[in-house]
Amino acid sequence: MKSFNVTGVCVPEEYYMVDISGKIGQIKQLVNRRSYFTINKARQYGKSTTLNMLRRALSNEYICINLSFEGVGTTMFENSQSFCRRFLWQLDIAAKKAGEKIEWKNDKVTDFDELGLHIDQICADKKIVLMIDEVDKAGNYEVFLHFLGMLRDKFNERTNGLGATFHSVILAGVYDIKNIKSKMMSEGKYTPSETEDKKESSPWNIAVNFDVDMSFSPEEISTMLKEYDSEHNTNMDIPAISNEIYSHTGGYPFLVSKICQCVDESPGGKWTAAGVQKAVKILLEEKNTLFDDMFKNLENDKKLYDYIYELLIMGDYKPYVIYDPIVNVGDRYGFFKKNGNGGVAISNRIFELLMTDYYIAKDLRDKKQITGALGDILRNGSFDMELCLRKFAEHYAELYSREDIEFLERHGRLLFLSYLKPLINGLGFYHIESQLTDLRRMDITVDFGREQFIIELKLWKGKKAEEKAYVQLLGYMENKKSDTGYLLIFDFRTEPNKKHTEEWVEIDGKRIFEVII
Repeated sequence: MKSFNVTGVCVPEEYYMVDISGKIGQIKQLVNRRSYFTINKARQYGKSTTLNMLRRALSNEYICINLSFEGVGTTMFENSQSFCRRFLWQLDIAAKKAGEKIEWKNDKVTDFDELGLHIDQICADKKIVLMIDEVDKAGNYEVFLHFLGMLRDKFNERTNGLGATFHSVILAGVYDIKNIKSKMMSEGKYTPSETEDKKESSPWNIAVNFDVDMSFSPEEISTMLKEYDSEHNTNMDIPAISNEIYSHTGGYPFLVSKICQCVDESPGGKWTAAGVQKAVKILLEEKNTLFDDMFKNLENDKKLYDYIYELLIMGDYKPYVIYDPIVNVGDRYGFFKKNGNGGVAISNRIFELLMTDYYIAKDLRDKKQITGALGDILRNGSFDMELCLRKFAEHYAELYSREDIEFLERHGRLLFLSYLKPLINGLGFYHIESQLTDLRRMDITVDFGREQFIIELKLWKGKKAEEKAYVQLLGYMENKKSDTGYLLIFDFRTEPNKKHTEEWVEIDGKRIFEVII
């Protein structure tokens, strides 16, 4: 019986898998053109599975050699002799596993010149595709630069008709190998010799761009669900479930498979929109290496920490500029995507929730908290959002004064989320709409049972801005097909005796409950 897999390589004989033949076809075109390239994607983004499926697709036309630098240790990178011998040893083992009668191992090879000659001899009459996974493990060693330089020289020799080499070379990892030389120079791990070009030229500058979208579209997700449904006869609404999964994950491969696994293996799991939402809750409450890496990366990079805080919590517009170092870092970790306004957005709702909860826990620790009890907000089992906002406004007025303005301008909206989260925890969840169209604006959707609430949080910028907020919220409500919305405005003007206001407003047959605090 097949299952959903979230660890290691996926194979179609054992696991339910998204049909990625379209992506494999695009990559195969690069191989056919004898291209050298790198697959740079975040952790658990399906790189190893993609290489394995690519090997299968190429096996009738090419000799495919799959290697991995995972677990090779440090001795391989001590010097050129160690690297060349270990590299050829790995090639020899991989070739034999693939059923290829190629004798790669050669103890006479002790440096990269000899390695280049050996590759020339082996590849002279063969189309060999070399794939190296987990290439990041070699990214801190100078000897790896020389290896890349050797591959580049062999590539250029072949182009000029002066020798043979691998038909295509594919490196897979998180980091962009094109920048490895400049990275090592900046970290003091590599100093060019006097005769070497001092420019930060890359030894991998022969590589073509890899533009294949590795995320899963709703249509691709549906291929996995169709296979599952054909075996289990669930009669699920496959397009609806595919879209629901995509709406939470943005097509991040690990998250897609994990949600499916949760639905499949959880007691009472159902292939419905509500069942997917329950799976999301389960996922958000578990520990895994992907989430651990996310928090570690935020902890270890203050610039990234502040950037995402300003983007997600403060609502600042950040232009998506591919040469921005912070954007590059966020892309590398799979945190960012480009939204419809040409700005940076968090790549999926699950990451948004995790990051927001992280900031709530970290930023508001030991500060005055606004708390509430779910029993006070429930009315006949339904969540009373109007009452929730009223009580938040009351507690807000009790706890904070004009002396707290500087703190509130930065943390006000986070205070509301920290107030809301425990009220709906376990029975519902919220997500932040990242397709922001205005600075200082945050749109929130709260799902509680079968109810959905649309809330907009905004800073007071005058009456015109308030009227614009109505229009924006109405548009958001229209997208969500809701006739009721909620508007929470933080007013940080220092007028004496200023009190919060609350009222229902009706516009074009739709109702908005507005609270200004």
